[in-house]
Amino acid sequence: MEEEIKFIIDSTKEAMNKALSHLEKQLVNIRAGKASPSMLGSVMVNYYGNPTPLSQVANVNTPDGMTISIQPWEKGMIPEIEKGIHQANIGFNPMNNGESVIINVPPLTEERRKDLAKQAKAEAEEAKIGVRNDRKNANNDIKDLDVSEDMKKNLEIDIQNMTDEHIQKIELVYAKKEKEIMTV
Repeated sequence: MEEEIKFIIDSTKEAMNKALSHLEKQLVNIRAGKASPSMLGSVMVNYYGNPTPLSQVANVNTPDGMTISIQPWEKGMIPEIEKGIHQANIGFNPMNNGESVIINVPPLTEERRKDLAKQAKAEAEEAKIGVRNDRKNANNDIKDLDVSEDMKKNLEIDIQNMTDEHIQKIELVYAKKEKEIMTV
């Protein structure tokens, strides 16, 4: 019985942590005004007939806060990289100088910042829903246990505390990202 209880608590905590780490991954993709190689994470390049992530055919870095530089390992890949960036539809206009592809990241307008903040809030809400669903699943598992009612109540309180803790972490992650987005 003790093992079942430990399993329910551990698997619930793991599921809630996954919701939090998924949120963090999603928020990385929301740009906050300064250039970052992760902005091109969704770009796929046609590499000898195979769609390949940009990071596997070129070195992507940011020489300054407003520029992304893409140095392909083969010069013949420059047109394919430009095409991949256009197809990814991320709002960037790549330029090439024969050696590399350069993207100037335009500064965000106030309206765009608000849209990005809304997008971040939606991601945070999704994570909260995931945590609440994990709580519900755990509580259902607890109801099926063959233990006293007091024990079930105590376990439900523990699960609720874990839920509150994770919701608070989600709020902190969101608040940090919103501040990053809204800072000019």
